[in-house]
Parts: sequence; structure tokens; C-alpha cells
Amino acid sequence: MSTHAKRERLLLADLLEAAGPEAPTLCQGWTARDLAAHVVVRERRPDAAAGLVIGPLKSRGERITNEFSSKPYEELIQLIRTGPPRMSPFGLKQVDEAANTVEFYVHTEDVRRAQPDWSARELDPVFADVLWSRMERAARVLGRKAPVGLVLRRPDGQTVVAHKGTPVVTVTGEPGELLLFAFGRQDAARVELDGDQDAISRVTTAKLGM
Repeated sequence: MSTHAKRERLLLADLLEAAGPEAPTLCQGWTARDLAAHVVVRERRPDAAAGLVIGPLKSRGERITNEFSSKPYEELIQLIRTGPPRMSPFGLKQVDEAANTVEFYVHTEDVRRAQPDWSARELDPVFADVLWSRMERAARVLGRKAPVGLVLRRPDGQTVVAHKGTPVVTVTGEPGELLLFAFGRQDAARVELDGDQDAISRVTTAKLGM
């Protein structure tokens, strides 16, 4: 049975392929090729991926990522489609679902929403609930750099506090949109913001996310 992560993986690969290697993305400074290389390295070279969070390993991670980025674009797309090697922890369905569902959803929208003619897709309710559940668990990590109090709210009234403080900005939107906002894609997220205007300006320009 297909998982949410697998579906988002294939959708991401299709969008990257259609966009072409030089297409822009919402990841500042990254083309579609850069994003594709990042996804492949994250799954296939944990020694390089560690450079994303461990400072001393950053240069090694950048070198390996650059090596993958120089590969033929079609090869990178195929590596994304086929998934991680058999011995990778990401090859386990449970790990793939836990680690990649949000990762692939966000990067799919990074490609989609950087295009001038992009259109939002309607997420099925089950997937929306999965994204909300992940949001609830990660909200305080994603919102830790918020300069003001930050509350995320679904249209049905469910809320999660991403950052405690005053004044408070409440961001209302569907789970997928709230995830994009909390991952630092504030300009691309279709949400409504309520609060002091200065506080809203500060949170929309803050560096949210991991």
C-alpha cells in the first residue's frame, strides 16, 4: 500500500523533472538541480547530510552535495524516484513515513510555488490530518526563532502554540499552509494573520523553521 511519503516522493520527482534543472525554487539560492541533489544526499549520504546540523562537518557536506549536483539531472530524478538504497534506514517504511512525509511535501511546494503559474492543490482530509499531527509535534521547534508569540490555528479551531510570548500573532490556515509558514515559507503560504501589525510584520520576515 502506498504511503504518504511515497506519494509525495513521486510527485516531487515529477515536478522537478517538469520544471527542469535551472528552475527556481522557494529555497533561497537553490535551483531545482540543487534541491534534487539535497534530497538525494540526505537519503544516500548520511555522512554529508550530517553537515546540515553539525558545524564542523559542513564543508564535507557541501563538497559531497556539489559532487551529486554535478551528476546528470535525469540521474538525480531517478534516484529520488527509486528511493534510498536497501541498507538505508530510510528504506524502512516506518522511517520513510516519519522522516519524509513533511520533508517531501514542503519540497514539492518549494518547486510548485516558485513557478509563475502555480496553483494550490487540495489535500485529502486524511493527509491534512497527518500534516497537522506532525505540526503539533514539531511546532515549538519550528517556531523557536519567532520574535513574537505565535499560534497556529486550523479553520476548525484546533490550535497549537509554536512560540510563547507577547504580543501574539495567530496564523490561520489549512495544515499544509501552516506547515509552509512554520518552515519559513511565509510569503508563499496561503494563511490569514491576526494580531498587532508590527508583530505581524516581524513574524512574516523572521527565519522560522529548522
